[in-house]
Amino acid sequence: MPRTTLLRQLLQQRHLTTHEAFAAQYERAAARLAELDRDPRLASLQVSSRQFDRWYGGELLTLPRSDACRVLEHMLGRPVSELFSTAYDGDSAHDRDEESSTRRLATSAPPPREDDENPLDIVTRTRQLTASNADDATLAFLDSSLEGVVSRYEQDGPYVLRPQARQVRQLAHTLLDGRQPPRARRELFRLAARASGLLGYMAVNTGDFALSEAYCTEARDLSREIGDLDTDLWACGTLSFSLYYAGRYDEADACAAVAVERAPRHAQSIRLLANGRARALGKTGDRRAVEQVIGQALRLSDLHEVSVGLTSCISFEPYGRARTLANAVTSHVALRNTAQVLRDAEHIDDLVEHSASSWSRSLVRLDVATALLQQRTPDVDHAMVLGREALRLCGDTPISSVYQRSRDLHEQAGPWRDHSAVRDYGEEFRTWSSQPAVLAMESSAS
Repeated sequence: MPRTTLLRQLLQQRHLTTHEAFAAQYERAAARLAELDRDPRLASLQVSSRQFDRWYGGELLTLPRSDACRVLEHMLGRPVSELFSTAYDGDSAHDRDEESSTRRLATSAPPPREDDENPLDIVTRTRQLTASNADDATLAFLDSSLEGVVSRYEQDGPYVLRPQARQVRQLAHTLLDGRQPPRARRELFRLAARASGLLGYMAVNTGDFALSEAYCTEARDLSREIGDLDTDLWACGTLSFSLYYAGRYDEADACAAVAVERAPRHAQSIRLLANGRARALGKTGDRRAVEQVIGQALRLSDLHEVSVGLTSCISFEPYGRARTLANAVTSHVALRNTAQVLRDAEHIDDLVEHSASSWSRSLVRLDVATALLQQRTPDVDHAMVLGREALRLCGDTPISSVYQRSRDLHEQAGPWRDHSAVRDYGEEFRTWSSQPAVLAMESSAS
Protein backbone atom coordinates (compact mmCIF):
# COMPACT_ATOMS: atom_id res chain seq x y z
CA MET A 1 0.00 0.00 0.00
CA PRO A 2 1.15 3.59 -0.60
CA ARG A 3 2.75 5.21 2.41
CA THR A 4 0.76 8.22 3.67
CA THR A 5 3.25 11.06 3.70
CA LEU A 6 2.66 14.70 4.52
CA LEU A 7 3.26 15.41 0.81
CA ARG A 8 0.39 13.08 -0.10
CA GLN A 9 -1.94 14.73 2.41
CA LEU A 10 -1.13 18.25 1.20
CA LEU A 11 -1.65 17.29 -2.44
CA GLN A 12 -5.01 15.74 -1.57
CA GLN A 13 -6.05 18.92 0.26
CA ARG A 14 -5.08 21.04 -2.75
CA HIS A 15 -6.68 18.73 -5.33
CA LEU A 16 -3.33 18.01 -6.98
CA THR A 17 -3.67 14.23 -7.08
CA THR A 18 -3.17 13.78 -10.83
CA HIS A 19 0.11 14.18 -12.68
CA GLU A 20 -1.31 16.91 -14.92
CA ALA A 21 -2.61 19.05 -12.05
CA PHE A 22 0.55 18.62 -9.96
CA ALA A 23 2.94 19.23 -12.88
CA ALA A 24 1.24 22.51 -13.77
CA GLN A 25 1.57 23.85 -10.20
CA TYR A 26 5.13 22.49 -9.89
CA GLU A 27 6.30 24.20 -13.10
CA ARG A 28 4.77 27.52 -12.02
CA ALA A 29 6.47 27.24 -8.64
CA ALA A 30 9.78 26.44 -10.37
CA ALA A 31 9.46 29.50 -12.62
CA ARG A 32 8.65 31.73 -9.66
CA LEU A 33 11.53 30.38 -7.58
CA ALA A 34 13.90 30.82 -10.53
CA GLU A 35 12.91 34.48 -10.61
CA LEU A 36 13.14 34.98 -6.84
CA ASP A 37 16.50 33.18 -6.45
CA ARG A 38 17.91 34.48 -9.78
CA ASP A 39 18.59 30.86 -10.76
CA PRO A 40 17.27 30.37 -14.32
CA ARG A 41 18.05 26.63 -14.25
CA LEU A 42 15.02 26.07 -12.01
CA ALA A 43 12.57 27.42 -14.59
CA SER A 44 13.15 24.35 -16.80
CA LEU A 45 12.41 21.76 -14.09
CA GLN A 46 9.61 19.31 -14.85
CA VAL A 47 8.15 16.20 -13.20
CA SER A 48 7.59 13.00 -15.16
CA SER A 49 4.51 10.87 -14.58
CA ARG A 50 6.64 8.10 -13.04
CA GLN A 51 8.41 10.56 -10.74
CA PHE A 52 5.09 11.97 -9.56
CA ASP A 53 3.73 8.47 -8.84
CA ARG A 54 6.79 7.66 -6.70
CA TRP A 55 6.54 10.94 -4.78
CA TYR A 56 2.80 10.65 -4.26
CA GLY A 57 3.03 7.00 -3.22
CA GLY A 58 5.93 7.62 -0.83
CA GLU A 59 8.06 5.07 -2.72
CA LEU A 60 11.41 6.78 -2.09
CA LEU A 61 14.66 5.38 -0.79
CA THR A 62 16.33 8.80 -0.83
CA LEU A 63 15.07 12.38 -1.11
CA PRO A 64 14.72 13.92 -4.60
CA ARG A 65 17.56 15.94 -6.11
CA SER A 66 18.34 19.22 -4.41
CA ASP A 67 16.76 21.46 -7.08
CA ALA A 68 13.53 19.46 -6.97
CA CYS A 69 13.56 19.71 -3.16
CA ARG A 70 13.87 23.51 -3.38
CA VAL A 71 10.86 23.75 -5.67
CA LEU A 72 8.75 21.42 -3.51
CA GLU A 73 9.57 23.45 -0.40
CA HIS A 74 8.69 26.71 -2.20
CA MET A 75 5.47 25.22 -3.57
CA LEU A 76 4.18 23.60 -0.36
CA GLY A 77 5.79 25.71 2.36
CA ARG A 78 7.24 22.77 4.33
CA PRO A 79 10.79 21.35 4.65
CA VAL A 80 11.27 18.42 2.29
CA SER A 81 12.27 16.20 5.21
CA GLU A 82 8.74 16.66 6.58
CA LEU A 83 7.06 16.30 3.20
CA PHE A 84 8.37 12.76 2.69
CA SER A 85 7.96 11.64 6.31
CA THR A 86 5.02 9.53 7.39
CA ALA A 87 2.12 11.79 8.34
CA TYR A 88 0.00 11.57 11.44
CA ASP A 89 -3.75 11.87 11.22
CA GLY A 90 -3.21 15.63 11.43
CA ASP A 91 -0.63 17.24 9.16
CA SER A 92 1.06 19.37 11.81
CA ALA A 93 2.12 19.42 15.42
CA HIS A 94 -0.84 21.69 16.09
CA ASP A 95 -3.23 19.03 14.75
CA ARG A 96 -1.53 16.30 16.81
CA ASP A 97 -1.80 18.44 19.94
CA GLU A 98 -5.52 18.94 19.28
CA GLU A 99 -5.99 15.20 18.75
CA SER A 100 -4.11 14.42 21.95
CA SER A 101 -6.20 16.91 23.93
CA THR A 102 -9.37 15.42 22.44
CA ARG A 103 -8.35 11.93 23.63
CA ARG A 104 -7.54 13.25 27.12
CA LEU A 105 -10.89 15.02 27.26
CA ALA A 106 -12.71 11.86 26.23
CA THR A 107 -10.97 9.66 28.83
CA SER A 108 -10.93 12.09 31.77
CA ALA A 109 -14.42 13.52 31.54
CA PRO A 110 -17.11 11.91 33.70
CA PRO A 111 -19.76 9.81 31.93
CA PRO A 112 -22.43 12.11 30.47
CA ARG A 113 -25.91 12.21 31.88
CA GLU A 114 -28.71 11.19 29.56
CA ASP A 115 -29.67 14.82 28.92
CA ASP A 116 -26.07 15.93 28.19
CA GLU A 117 -24.14 15.89 24.93
CA ASN A 118 -20.94 13.92 24.80
CA PRO A 119 -17.92 16.32 25.10
CA LEU A 120 -16.11 14.29 22.45
CA ASP A 121 -18.97 14.94 20.00
CA ILE A 122 -18.76 18.67 20.68
CA VAL A 123 -15.00 18.83 20.07
CA THR A 124 -15.26 16.63 16.98
CA ARG A 125 -17.99 18.80 15.50
CA THR A 126 -15.99 21.96 16.19
CA ARG A 127 -13.00 20.55 14.33
CA GLN A 128 -15.24 19.63 11.40
CA LEU A 129 -16.66 23.16 11.23
CA THR A 130 -13.22 24.80 11.30
CA ALA A 131 -11.56 22.38 8.88
CA SER A 132 -10.36 23.91 5.65
CA ASN A 133 -9.07 22.81 2.26
CA ALA A 134 -7.41 26.22 1.83
CA ASP A 135 -4.59 26.95 4.26
CA ASP A 136 -2.90 30.31 4.65
CA ALA A 137 -0.05 29.30 2.35
CA THR A 138 -2.49 28.50 -0.47
CA LEU A 139 -4.36 31.77 -0.02
CA ALA A 140 -1.10 33.71 0.01
CA PHE A 141 0.03 31.91 -3.15
CA LEU A 142 -3.18 32.85 -4.99
CA ASP A 143 -2.90 36.45 -3.81
CA SER A 144 0.73 36.77 -4.90
CA SER A 145 -0.14 35.21 -8.27
CA LEU A 146 -2.71 37.93 -8.91
CA GLU A 147 -0.26 40.61 -7.76
CA GLY A 148 2.23 39.20 -10.25
CA VAL A 149 -0.29 39.48 -13.08
CA VAL A 150 -0.97 43.12 -12.22
CA SER A 151 2.70 44.07 -11.87
CA ARG A 152 3.71 42.43 -15.17
CA TYR A 153 0.64 43.32 -17.21
CA GLU A 154 1.91 46.42 -18.97
CA GLN A 155 5.12 44.63 -19.97
CA ASP A 156 3.76 41.19 -20.96
CA GLY A 157 0.18 41.94 -22.01
CA PRO A 158 -3.06 39.93 -21.92
CA TYR A 159 -2.05 37.06 -24.19
CA VAL A 160 0.89 36.06 -21.98
CA LEU A 161 -0.80 36.57 -18.61
CA ARG A 162 -4.35 35.39 -19.30
CA PRO A 163 -3.50 31.68 -18.62
CA GLN A 164 -2.14 32.52 -15.16
CA ALA A 165 -5.24 34.52 -14.23
CA ARG A 166 -7.47 31.71 -15.47
CA GLN A 167 -5.59 29.17 -13.34
CA VAL A 168 -6.03 31.32 -10.22
CA ARG A 169 -9.75 31.68 -10.91
CA GLN A 170 -10.14 27.95 -11.55
CA LEU A 171 -8.28 26.97 -8.38
CA ALA A 172 -10.26 29.46 -6.28
CA HIS A 173 -13.52 28.05 -7.65
CA THR A 174 -12.35 24.46 -7.01
CA LEU A 175 -11.47 25.29 -3.42
CA LEU A 176 -14.81 27.04 -2.89
CA ASP A 177 -16.51 23.73 -3.66
CA GLY A 178 -14.89 22.41 -0.50
CA ARG A 179 -15.04 23.48 3.13
CA GLN A 180 -13.45 26.50 4.82
CA PRO A 181 -14.11 28.57 7.95
CA PRO A 182 -15.62 32.03 7.25
CA ARG A 183 -12.30 33.93 7.17
CA ALA A 184 -10.75 31.66 4.54
CA ARG A 185 -13.97 31.47 2.54
CA ARG A 186 -14.26 35.26 2.43
CA GLU A 187 -10.67 35.51 1.18
CA LEU A 188 -11.37 32.91 -1.52
CA PHE A 189 -14.41 34.92 -2.66
CA ARG A 190 -12.23 38.05 -2.82
CA LEU A 191 -9.51 36.29 -4.80
CA ALA A 192 -12.00 34.67 -7.18
CA ALA A 193 -13.67 38.07 -7.76
CA ARG A 194 -10.35 39.77 -8.51
CA ALA A 195 -9.22 36.98 -10.84
CA SER A 196 -12.50 37.35 -12.76
CA GLY A 197 -12.09 41.13 -12.82
CA LEU A 198 -8.58 40.88 -14.28
CA LEU A 199 -9.84 38.45 -16.92
CA GLY A 200 -12.63 40.89 -17.73
CA TYR A 201 -10.11 43.69 -18.24
CA MET A 202 -7.94 41.46 -20.44
CA ALA A 203 -10.97 40.53 -22.53
CA VAL A 204 -11.54 44.23 -23.28
CA ASN A 205 -7.92 44.57 -24.40
CA THR A 206 -8.30 41.58 -26.73
CA GLY A 207 -11.61 42.88 -28.12
CA ASP A 208 -13.91 40.20 -26.65
CA PHE A 209 -16.56 42.43 -25.08
CA ALA A 210 -19.21 39.74 -24.43
CA LEU A 211 -16.68 37.67 -22.47
CA SER A 212 -15.57 40.77 -20.59
CA GLU A 213 -19.13 41.55 -19.54
CA ALA A 214 -19.57 38.01 -18.19
CA TYR A 215 -16.32 38.12 -16.19
CA CYS A 216 -17.06 41.60 -14.81
CA THR A 217 -20.56 40.57 -13.73
CA GLU A 218 -19.09 37.56 -11.93
CA ALA A 219 -16.48 39.75 -10.21
CA ARG A 220 -19.14 42.24 -9.12
CA ASP A 221 -21.51 39.56 -7.80
CA LEU A 222 -18.82 37.66 -5.89
CA SER A 223 -17.47 40.83 -4.26
CA ARG A 224 -20.97 41.89 -3.22
CA GLU A 225 -21.50 38.56 -1.48
CA ILE A 226 -18.72 39.45 0.97
CA GLY A 227 -19.27 43.22 1.10
CA ASP A 228 -15.96 43.96 -0.66
CA LEU A 229 -16.84 47.45 -1.92
CA ASP A 230 -13.36 48.15 -3.30
CA THR A 231 -13.42 45.17 -5.69
CA ASP A 232 -17.12 45.72 -6.44
CA LEU A 233 -16.53 49.30 -7.62
CA TRP A 234 -13.43 48.26 -9.56
CA ALA A 235 -15.46 45.58 -11.36
CA CYS A 236 -18.16 48.15 -12.19
CA GLY A 237 -15.47 50.43 -13.60
CA THR A 238 -14.13 47.61 -15.78
CA LEU A 239 -17.64 46.79 -16.98
CA SER A 240 -18.10 50.45 -17.96
CA PHE A 241 -14.69 50.31 -19.69
CA SER A 242 -15.89 47.29 -21.69
CA LEU A 243 -19.17 48.95 -22.68
CA TYR A 244 -17.25 52.03 -23.85
CA TYR A 245 -15.01 50.11 -26.22
CA ALA A 246 -18.01 48.12 -27.42
CA GLY A 247 -19.47 51.48 -28.54
CA ARG A 248 -22.31 51.41 -25.98
CA TYR A 249 -21.59 54.88 -24.62
CA ASP A 250 -24.90 55.61 -22.84
CA GLU A 251 -24.71 52.27 -21.04
CA ALA A 252 -21.06 52.85 -20.12
CA ASP A 253 -21.96 56.19 -18.53
CA ALA A 254 -25.00 54.77 -16.74
CA CYS A 255 -23.01 51.82 -15.34
CA ALA A 256 -20.33 54.12 -13.91
CA ALA A 257 -22.85 56.70 -12.66
CA VAL A 258 -24.81 54.12 -10.63
CA ALA A 259 -21.59 52.91 -9.01
CA VAL A 260 -20.50 56.47 -8.14
CA GLU A 261 -23.87 57.13 -6.52
CA ARG A 262 -23.30 54.16 -4.21
CA ALA A 263 -19.95 55.51 -2.97
CA PRO A 264 -19.36 59.07 -4.18
CA ARG A 265 -16.34 59.70 -1.92
CA HIS A 266 -14.66 56.31 -2.41
CA ALA A 267 -11.22 56.33 -4.06
CA GLN A 268 -12.43 53.92 -6.76
CA SER A 269 -14.91 56.58 -7.87
CA ILE A 270 -11.99 58.52 -9.41
CA ARG A 271 -11.69 55.84 -12.06
CA LEU A 272 -15.45 55.54 -12.43
CA LEU A 273 -15.67 59.28 -13.13
CA ALA A 274 -12.63 59.74 -15.39
CA ASN A 275 -12.50 56.45 -17.26
CA GLY A 276 -16.17 55.52 -17.05
CA ARG A 277 -18.27 58.69 -17.22
CA ALA A 278 -16.10 61.43 -18.78
CA ARG A 279 -15.03 59.47 -21.85
CA ALA A 280 -18.51 58.10 -22.52
CA LEU A 281 -20.06 61.57 -22.09
CA GLY A 282 -17.46 62.94 -24.49
CA LYS A 283 -18.66 60.49 -27.13
CA THR A 284 -22.25 61.64 -26.61
CA GLY A 285 -21.20 65.30 -26.93
CA ASP A 286 -22.20 66.48 -23.46
CA ARG A 287 -19.54 69.14 -22.86
CA ARG A 288 -20.93 70.48 -19.61
CA ALA A 289 -21.21 67.02 -18.04
CA VAL A 290 -17.66 66.13 -19.12
CA GLU A 291 -16.23 69.21 -17.40
CA GLN A 292 -18.29 68.47 -14.30
CA VAL A 293 -17.20 64.84 -13.85
CA ILE A 294 -13.53 65.57 -14.63
CA GLY A 295 -13.57 68.29 -11.97
CA GLN A 296 -15.22 65.87 -9.54
CA ALA A 297 -12.53 63.24 -10.26
CA LEU A 298 -9.70 65.72 -9.67
CA ARG A 299 -11.22 66.96 -6.39
CA LEU A 300 -11.57 63.37 -5.24
CA SER A 301 -7.92 62.78 -6.20
CA ASP A 302 -6.92 65.66 -3.91
CA LEU A 303 -9.10 64.27 -1.11
CA HIS A 304 -7.41 60.87 -1.25
CA GLU A 305 -3.92 62.26 -1.96
CA VAL A 306 -3.42 59.79 -4.82
CA SER A 307 -0.17 59.25 -6.67
CA VAL A 308 0.88 62.03 -9.03
CA GLY A 309 2.23 59.50 -11.53
CA LEU A 310 0.73 57.17 -14.09
CA THR A 311 -0.61 54.18 -12.17
CA SER A 312 -0.87 50.79 -13.90
CA CYS A 313 -3.93 50.57 -16.13
CA ILE A 314 -5.06 47.27 -14.56
CA SER A 315 -4.19 48.04 -10.94
CA PHE A 316 -6.77 47.69 -8.15
CA GLU A 317 -5.24 50.80 -6.56
CA PRO A 318 -6.92 54.23 -6.99
CA TYR A 319 -6.22 56.09 -10.22
CA GLY A 320 -3.16 58.34 -10.07
CA ARG A 321 -3.57 61.95 -11.16
CA ALA A 322 -1.69 61.50 -14.46
CA ARG A 323 -3.97 58.63 -15.48
CA THR A 324 -7.02 60.73 -14.66
CA LEU A 325 -5.70 63.53 -16.86
CA ALA A 326 -4.90 61.07 -19.66
CA ASN A 327 -8.57 60.05 -19.61
CA ALA A 328 -9.56 63.71 -19.64
CA VAL A 329 -7.48 64.13 -22.80
CA THR A 330 -9.45 61.34 -24.49
CA SER A 331 -12.74 62.97 -23.42
CA HIS A 332 -11.69 66.33 -24.92
CA VAL A 333 -10.62 64.67 -28.18
CA ALA A 334 -14.17 63.38 -28.63
CA LEU A 335 -15.49 66.92 -28.01
CA ARG A 336 -12.88 68.42 -30.40
CA ASN A 337 -11.55 70.63 -27.59
CA THR A 338 -8.20 70.80 -29.33
CA ALA A 339 -6.54 73.43 -27.15
CA GLN A 340 -7.50 71.58 -23.97
CA VAL A 341 -6.19 68.29 -25.37
CA LEU A 342 -2.80 69.82 -26.16
CA ARG A 343 -2.55 71.60 -22.77
CA ASP A 344 -3.42 68.48 -20.75
CA ALA A 345 -1.16 66.26 -22.87
CA GLU A 346 1.77 68.61 -22.36
CA HIS A 347 1.08 68.71 -18.62
CA ILE A 348 1.42 64.91 -18.27
CA ASP A 349 3.97 64.36 -21.05
CA ASP A 350 6.96 63.81 -18.77
CA LEU A 351 5.08 61.40 -16.48
CA VAL A 352 3.72 59.41 -19.41
CA GLU A 353 7.06 59.23 -21.21
CA HIS A 354 8.80 57.89 -18.11
CA SER A 355 6.12 55.34 -17.30
CA ALA A 356 6.47 51.60 -17.88
CA SER A 357 3.37 51.53 -20.05
CA SER A 358 4.06 51.58 -23.78
CA TRP A 359 0.27 51.41 -24.28
CA SER A 360 -0.26 54.68 -22.41
CA ARG A 361 2.48 56.39 -24.40
CA SER A 362 0.89 55.07 -27.57
CA LEU A 363 -2.65 56.17 -26.64
CA VAL A 364 -1.63 59.70 -25.65
CA ARG A 365 0.23 60.09 -28.96
CA LEU A 366 -2.86 58.96 -30.87
CA ASP A 367 -5.06 61.43 -28.97
CA VAL A 368 -2.65 64.30 -29.66
CA ALA A 369 -2.35 63.26 -33.32
CA THR A 370 -6.13 63.35 -33.68
CA ALA A 371 -6.25 66.81 -32.04
CA LEU A 372 -3.59 68.08 -34.46
CA LEU A 373 -5.85 67.09 -37.36
CA GLN A 374 -8.81 68.84 -35.69
CA GLN A 375 -7.04 72.20 -35.42
CA ARG A 376 -8.14 75.17 -37.50
CA THR A 377 -4.83 74.73 -39.32
CA PRO A 378 -4.17 70.96 -39.25
CA ASP A 379 -0.59 69.81 -38.67
CA VAL A 380 -0.75 66.68 -40.83
CA ASP A 381 2.96 65.87 -40.81
CA HIS A 382 3.29 65.98 -37.03
CA ALA A 383 0.07 64.02 -36.56
CA MET A 384 1.26 61.20 -38.82
CA VAL A 385 4.67 61.08 -37.13
CA LEU A 386 2.92 60.63 -33.76
CA GLY A 387 0.64 57.98 -35.27
CA ARG A 388 3.57 55.95 -36.54
CA GLU A 389 5.35 56.27 -33.18
CA ALA A 390 2.21 55.00 -31.46
CA LEU A 391 2.09 51.87 -33.63
CA ARG A 392 5.75 51.15 -33.02
CA LEU A 393 5.39 51.60 -29.26
CA CYS A 394 2.59 49.05 -29.18
CA GLY A 395 4.58 46.73 -31.47
CA ASP A 396 3.62 43.08 -31.18
CA THR A 397 1.47 43.53 -28.04
CA PRO A 398 -1.64 45.16 -29.55
CA ILE A 399 -4.72 46.00 -27.50
CA SER A 400 -8.18 47.02 -28.67
CA SER A 401 -7.91 50.65 -27.50
CA VAL A 402 -4.78 51.25 -29.59
CA TYR A 403 -6.36 49.47 -32.54
CA GLN A 404 -9.53 51.57 -32.38
CA ARG A 405 -7.74 54.92 -32.03
CA SER A 406 -5.12 54.18 -34.67
CA ARG A 407 -7.92 53.10 -37.05
CA ASP A 408 -9.86 56.27 -36.27
CA LEU A 409 -6.76 58.38 -36.92
CA HIS A 410 -6.34 56.69 -40.30
CA GLU A 411 -9.95 57.47 -41.20
CA GLN A 412 -9.71 61.09 -40.04
CA ALA A 413 -6.58 61.58 -42.18
CA GLY A 414 -8.65 60.63 -45.24
CA PRO A 415 -8.92 64.20 -46.62
CA TRP A 416 -5.11 64.25 -46.90
CA ARG A 417 -4.76 60.75 -48.36
CA ASP A 418 -2.50 62.02 -51.16
CA HIS A 419 -0.06 63.52 -48.64
CA SER A 420 3.11 61.41 -48.38
CA ALA A 421 3.02 61.39 -44.55
CA VAL A 422 -0.55 60.04 -44.61
CA ARG A 423 0.40 57.36 -47.12
CA ASP A 424 3.35 56.32 -44.94
CA TYR A 425 1.10 56.10 -41.88
CA GLY A 426 -1.46 54.12 -43.85
CA GLU A 427 1.16 51.59 -44.93
CA GLU A 428 2.45 51.18 -41.38
CA PHE A 429 -1.09 50.87 -40.03
CA ARG A 430 -1.95 48.14 -42.55
CA THR A 431 1.20 46.21 -41.70
CA TRP A 432 0.60 46.52 -37.96
CA SER A 433 -3.05 45.51 -38.44
CA SER A 434 -2.06 42.28 -40.21
CA GLN A 435 -1.09 40.68 -36.87
CA PRO A 436 -3.45 37.81 -35.94
CA ALA A 437 -4.42 39.52 -32.67
CA VAL A 438 -5.43 42.73 -34.48
CA LEU A 439 -7.32 40.79 -37.14
CA ALA A 440 -9.30 39.13 -34.34
CA MET A 441 -10.14 42.54 -32.88
CA GLU A 442 -11.19 43.81 -36.30
CA SER A 443 -13.44 40.79 -36.77
CA SER A 444 -14.99 41.34 -33.33
CA ALA A 445 -15.59 45.03 -34.05
CA SER A 446 -17.30 44.30 -37.36
